[in-house]
Amino acid sequence: MNPSEQIDQLIAGLTDWRGDTLGGIRKTILAADPDIVEEWKWMGSPVWCLDGNIVVGNAHKDKVKLTFSHGASLPDPDNLFNNGFGGKVWRAIDMFEGDTLNEGALKELVRAAIDYNHAKKKKAPAAPRAKPQK
Repeated sequence: MNPSEQIDQLIAGLTDWRGDTLGGIRKTILAADPDIVEEWKWMGSPVWCLDGNIVVGNAHKDKVKLTFSHGASLPDPDNLFNNGFGGKVWRAIDMFEGDTLNEGALKELVRAAIDYNHAKKKKAPAAPRAKPQK
């Protein structure tokens, strides 16, 4: 199975509100940029990537958690982040049954994460050049 099929299977297996929530979040994330790639990492976590990890989605017993790999570096004008403030790198959005998520704000957060990944990639040191043969 490819990663998208694994994510399909995960969502289908969540027969309560968590499946609907994760499915809706997935659509919103993918709508933020057509180049986003779905991956399946860490023994069962959907990960959305573009030039690096953007966000990891996990369904827990009582919540759906979105963890942004570099969330501490992202603007969050709509205050979507509600977890992970103690760390220096990641930030998370914990969704509980009955919660609603501002889809437009989530798209903007995903786009900010993509911009962060692009900027980080540009700053990466270039590979050393081969020395000319004498």
